[in-house]
Amino acid sequence: MTTIATSTEYDQLIKKTKDANALGATISLLSWDQEVMMPKRGIEFRADQITLTSKMHHELVTDQKISDLLEACEADSDLISDTTSVTATNIREIRHGYDRATKLPTELVEEEAMLSSKGQNAWVEARKNNDFKAFQPWLEKIVSLLQRKAECYGWAEGGEPWDALAEDYEPGCTAAAVSEVFTPLRKRLQTLLDEIMGSSTKPSNAFNEIALPIDQQQAFVRSIATQIGFDFEAGRLDESTHPFCSGTHCCDVRLTTRFHENNVNDAIGSTMHEAGHGIYEQGLLFDHVGTPMGHAVSLGIHESQSRMWENQVGRSEAFWKWCYPKMGEFFGDATSSLSFDDVYGGANLVRPDYIRVEADEATYNMHIMIRFELERMLMKGELAVADLPEAWNSKYQEYLGIDVPSDTKGCLQDIHWSMTAMGYFPTYTLGNLYCAQFFETAMVAIPDMYEQFARGEFGSLKTWLNENIHCNGRRYRAADLCEKVTGKPLSSDPLMRHLENKLKPLYGLA
Repeated sequence: MTTIATSTEYDQLIKKTKDANALGATISLLSWDQEVMMPKRGIEFRADQITLTSKMHHELVTDQKISDLLEACEADSDLISDTTSVTATNIREIRHGYDRATKLPTELVEEEAMLSSKGQNAWVEARKNNDFKAFQPWLEKIVSLLQRKAECYGWAEGGEPWDALAEDYEPGCTAAAVSEVFTPLRKRLQTLLDEIMGSSTKPSNAFNEIALPIDQQQAFVRSIATQIGFDFEAGRLDESTHPFCSGTHCCDVRLTTRFHENNVNDAIGSTMHEAGHGIYEQGLLFDHVGTPMGHAVSLGIHESQSRMWENQVGRSEAFWKWCYPKMGEFFGDATSSLSFDDVYGGANLVRPDYIRVEADEATYNMHIMIRFELERMLMKGELAVADLPEAWNSKYQEYLGIDVPSDTKGCLQDIHWSMTAMGYFPTYTLGNLYCAQFFETAMVAIPDMYEQFARGEFGSLKTWLNENIHCNGRRYRAADLCEKVTGKPLSSDPLMRHLENKLKPLYGLA
């Protein structure tokens, strides 16, 4: 006999989901504290705390009662007939998460939590000391664990282990599909890069070399984050080795950034990037906290929001028409030698370099492609962890024509693998593609958007994003959301138009 769900059964399902989410948010807060506030010697006990809470969380999300409630809800056509309704969205996404979670044994979840916590700590020390061999044993354990995790999940016929991990970050994403996008994109980017690097006209680099006090930089970037719409009554900004956005829900969003005395441009870009993530998190609806309707669609869509504020806004000529005069308010005469062209051009300087998070827009995606290819090889067992530095350096020479001077600036620069996050990196490039396509659509809806930026007005864009992307939670999958918002499937054309229209004039090519 078919069991028909009652509102009580749906309510019970949502209650269990919210309970699990509350514990997951607590784990997130413990991880944030480890990165930002925790004393160095706290790592051993913190690892124990995260391992225990991760085990408890896994037990909550794999409770048999959830399966029973899901079956009852799925049998009720009133709840799921409208596939984009709140109830249908929550039921579909809870099912997706439940089916994933129940494929993992508790012991593996515990092991991953422990490795992630201790691995991140080992990575911080290894990166600081340029000592890959100190991190190598940790990464070997992490790769082995992720291979076992992928086996638990399984992957489609003709696929590969990487696919199984990517599903957690970008549902439906496969290595083959990513390669289909990356291969032609790389060729188009390489053509543009060759033109730019061959040009005798280049912007000034003065903006990226000027030394400015860290405390003044901190005040400056905080003011920018406030201006573009990040709500500091529902969030905060701190420092960490690797900038990130975390928190517990839409009213408690934690950003971190970083500072270099002689590179305020990096602090501006990093802060606007993380503030973009934060604005998305704050744009999720409080009424849906703890349910799929209160969560972001995917990391690719999340990245589209951060890259939009960092690049389409923060590197635009209009933004700097507003921001350039503001520099004098925070830095006094220290920046008086910089012209507008110095600042705008410096923010858009194209220069192949080692560090992904400091990369310009034209070379950034090359960094992602390198990591994607290495991840696939590691997961398939085609590349030993011990050989990673050599493989990394070889890829940088092939893709960007540069020699990597150290592992700190090479394979140790990113935190992701230390926190067991493989299958993640392509979401950055997917985010750039979604971002450009969303922004073109927003420009049609808000024809005077650049004029608003030049006046320091960013509310219209933020509202458009709130209403078209953020409020939908996980109502649509990424590709469906893209087509609904823009009327077209994802394409690389908007990104290339954005890059060519901005960069070619700066390099005397238009």
